[in-house]
Parts: sequence; C-alpha cells; structure tokens
Amino acid sequence: MNDSSISPPEPVQIRRWLIFAVGALNFFLSQLYRTSNAVIAPSLIADLSLDSKGIGLISAAFFYAFALTQIPIMLFIDKGKMRNLMTFFSIIGIAGAVVFSFSQGLVSAIAGRVLLGIGMSCAFMGSLKLLSEWFPPLIFASLSGILTATGTLGNMMSATPLAMMVENYGWRHSFLGIALFNSLLTIALYAIVRDRPSAVSPAQGSTASHNSPSPFSSVLHLLGSKDYWFISIATFIRYGTFAALQALWAGPLLLVVLKYSPFQTGNIILAMNIGILAGLPFWGIISDRLLHTRKWLVVTGLFLMAATTLLLSQMRTGTPVTVAGLVFFFFGFFTASGQLMYTQIKELFPASMTGTALTGINFFTMTGPAFFLQLLGFIMQTLYPAASFSQAAFTVSLYFCFFCQLLAGLIYIMTKEKNSHNAFPDGTLLRSAEKP
Repeated sequence: MNDSSISPPEPVQIRRWLIFAVGALNFFLSQLYRTSNAVIAPSLIADLSLDSKGIGLISAAFFYAFALTQIPIMLFIDKGKMRNLMTFFSIIGIAGAVVFSFSQGLVSAIAGRVLLGIGMSCAFMGSLKLLSEWFPPLIFASLSGILTATGTLGNMMSATPLAMMVENYGWRHSFLGIALFNSLLTIALYAIVRDRPSAVSPAQGSTASHNSPSPFSSVLHLLGSKDYWFISIATFIRYGTFAALQALWAGPLLLVVLKYSPFQTGNIILAMNIGILAGLPFWGIISDRLLHTRKWLVVTGLFLMAATTLLLSQMRTGTPVTVAGLVFFFFGFFTASGQLMYTQIKELFPASMTGTALTGINFFTMTGPAFFLQLLGFIMQTLYPAASFSQAAFTVSLYFCFFCQLLAGLIYIMTKEKNSHNAFPDGTLLRSAEKP
C-alpha cells in the first residue's frame, strides 16, 4: 500500500491547514467584536449620550442576534456550501462594523451590533464544519480546542491593545480599521476555502448529499435526542455564567467590591483569559490522546468550575492579587473543558448532521451570556436595591452561579458518548505516528 492510500496528498495537507488558519482568524475577529464594548463603553456613553440601560442593551444585542441566527444556520449548514455561507455572513459583519462606527445614537448603535452578531454567527460553526470535512475525527477535539484558543486571543486583543487603539485613533476609526482587516480576511476566505477535499467531492460528496436527510428532518431528529437537551442545558449554564463575568460583572466585582486598582483588575482578568488559552488545547489533547473520553472530562471541568466559583464568592477586600489571579486563572482553565461538548455532540450524530448538531448547541451557548448578564444584575438589584454593587449582592449572585454549575455537572452525567474513528472524512486511515 503506498503512502497516498493512508494519508492525504501534499496539496490537501497544505490546503487544510490554510483553511484552519483562515477559520481561526475569522473566529478571532468574532471574539474581538463580541467583547469590545467593555473597553469602549466610556466613549460610547459619552458620544451617544447613553445610560446604563442603553449600554447594557447595546452589549446584549450582539448575543441575541448571534443566538437567533443559529436557527437558520442550523437548518442549512449541512446543505449549503460553507465557503459561500461564511463569505455571505462575513460581509454582513463588515457592514455591521461600519454602521456601528458611524452610529449617532442608541438605535443606530444597536443596529450595528445586531449586524455584527449576525455576521459573526457562522464564524465558529462554519470553521468546525470545515474541520470535520478536512481533518480526521481523531484530532477534532484538539483542533477545536486550538481554534477556540485562537478566539481567546481575540478577547485579549479587545482589552489593552484595543484600548490603546481607541486612545490613539478613537473608537470609530478603530472599528473602521478592524472592518478593513475583516474585508481582507473575507477575500482570503473565499479564495482559500473549499467545502471538502476534491477527492471526495464529485462521487462521495454527491452520494452523501443524495442520501442525507432534509434540514427539517435533521432538526427534528436533533430535538428528539435527550443528549442534545442535556448538553444544551449544560453549555447554556457553563458559558452563560462564565461570559457574564468575563464580559461585564468581573469588572465591578474587582474594582468596586474588592478594591483592586484598574491595573490590578486588568491583570486578574488577563489571568482568566490565559487560563482559557491554556485550558482549551489541554482538555482537547487529554481527550484525544490520553483518556479518550469527552463526557467525563466535561463533568470534571463543570464540577471544578463550580468549586472555583465558590472560591470567587469568598474573596474579600485585601485578598492578594496573586491569589485572585490564580482563582481567575483556574476559573478560565476549568471552563475551557466545555469545548469538548462540541466534539461529543458531533460524535453522537451521523456526519450528514454535523453542522446541524454543532449549531444546535451553539444556540444555547450564545443565549446563555445574554440571559445571565441580565439575570445577575436583576438579582443584585432586586435583593439589594440600595447596594446592588455590594459584597453581599455579588456573593449571592456567585452562589447562584455555583448551584447552576453544579446542576449542569449533574445533568451532564446523564449524557452518553461514542468513540471517534481513526479516519479521514474520505475514509482513508490516519497514520498512527502522524501528529496534528
């Protein structure tokens, strides 16, 4: 048997890594857009005459638009051509960045953020779908972890680097610059990406298309699965509670309650992002290479995340910065185990439903932050109307997050998992010695 029968030819190897790079950069931009409001909030409030309710609505608009767009994507991701679909949504995202940069009030700013949410809604799911077509299942968890870690760099970019850009060029020109980069990346995406390796396109691809279920029957099959609902509830809680802190509430907790300086607060939040960056490839590699399980690593991560949230609730003024940084680091590190949920749901359904299954749980992943962002604020304001930013208010909110995360871990125990096969999408075997 010659080498070409057991591993992809060289042009395929090169193109698949180029596709991975383009997908990773696209997701990087999605994360940058998603968390950018935290840095530019003071400028938005001043320029657009916003109150706290208005800035909160602008921040939530991205998440709501992103989540709702998962529904049509879920219907067509396994039928449509990913290159065309991702290019189409990217163009909408570019338009959103431009509209947002020229906004003069609440309505136009929300319109820009809605377009951004729609435009970025296919960046992660589209990239995962492409990875499932171009790479073997054996390394899918590792690659999806690295892909998500690249997105975390976008979160970091939206902190100090974006703040420096805003300080030097203003938030409007900064967003126009990001839109220009987005435009160049969209051109590269259309030029480089192919829906699947050409070796499986004409024959196997058309057969799969002929035998694959309709989008609506795929969705009905997905909705009829108990595992889908267990995983969806868990990802809703896991990412919802995490992103509520990352995108908003960690700032007031550290600055107002725990009395850290802005510089110390920035370093502690950076430690959380470093924890995610370290955790994403770690959990993927442990799953793929050593323990060969998705479910039990996710369960472990959820329980450890809950324990870390409990530690967060006990932090008081005077807690050393290094201790706070370590707690936030592990909060991000344990949260990163949730990335394996995407691999688990992918493996529970046939290849013809990969995009539908991934997008189905991503709807709940992205609805979670919008829900918990508003719910935690409601809890603090309702229970402590005269001191909504007090130690007691945050302690109760973190207790609530702890119990939700504990519940998510218990629910996840009821999921089942299947082992992946050591094969490329076209059926050829992966060399056991080959590393991603």
